[in-house]
This record gives sequence, C-alpha cells and structure tokens, in this order.
Amino acid sequence: MVPLKRFELAKGRLRKGGGLNTAAIAEELARGVIASGAPRHVIVLSEDPGVSAFARALGAEVRETRAAGLNEAVQSAYQALHDRFERIIVAHGDLSHPEGLGVFDALSGITLFADRHGEGTNVLVLPTGLDFHFAYGPESLRRHVAESERLKVACRVILDSPWRFDVDEPSDLEDR
Repeated sequence: MVPLKRFELAKGRLRKGGGLNTAAIAEELARGVIASGAPRHVIVLSEDPGVSAFARALGAEVRETRAAGLNEAVQSAYQALHDRFERIIVAHGDLSHPEGLGVFDALSGITLFADRHGEGTNVLVLPTGLDFHFAYGPESLRRHVAESERLKVACRVILDSPWRFDVDEPSDLEDR
C-alpha cells in the first residue's frame, strides 16, 4: 500500500523552502515508489481523482479514501484487505531510494524500516488480521514498536535500509 495525497498539497515542509516545484517532486517520488513495488501488487490509497488516475496509469490498484488522515486511511485499507492478502507492506510515497520494495523477503512478524533519524516509520510490513493500530506522525517508530508489543507479535526494526531516506525538508533532496 502506498498512501498518497494530492500532489499540490503534499510535502508541506518541503514547500516552506520556497522556489521548489513540490508537486512535481511529490509526483516523481511517488512514481518511483509505485514502480519499485513491482512485481508485488501495489495499491495506492488516495482521496484525489488526479492521483488515482496517475496511479492507475502506472498499473496500481487504487482504493479511494475519504479518511480524515494518513492513519485512518491506512487503518481502513488494512482492515478491508485482510481477506485478500496474508501480509501488507505500507510504503510512504516519498522514498528517495525505493528500489527493492517489490522483491525483498517479507519476514514473519512485524518489520519496521525506520527513517534516517530512527524516529519515523518509512516502510512497515505486517501480517493481516491483527488488531494493529497505525500511528504515523512524530515518533511513529516508537509507537509502532509499542503496538507490536501490545499485540505480542515479534518485531524487527531496520535502521540501515536504503528506505530510510525520505523527502520532507529541502535538505533531504541532497540525498537523492
């Protein structure tokens, strides 16, 4: 699953840097994440018809959402997809180096791929059918670890993957 908001609204912190075409950057990053998800089945979550058309043109399934935010959108899709998939991978659409998303071995239990600061969750892999509560936002890594502990499900945290690089701030563009 790749949750995407309307490109013109995405990357608010990056937009504050001024002078950048943030919509084009968000679209380019999303294109890379969707393409890197192959050969796995990629599902894009979005509230925007333009993003939905973009994702479909790239071969992704689209789940249109009216959710109030990221956590609600991912939670709803996770619950709805439990009968179709044994495991779900949630990848943010702003990864600088998404290569390998479609081919890595998804281990049992929950696997959290941290951002470069060791605080956020850029990629999350988990079995379906759990009463898992998604907690994206500041310090999401800590909250996702606590959630796996609450559920008594083995959890791995990966700190050194290439997926640790996402684009939130203008300085993040240097890592691309």
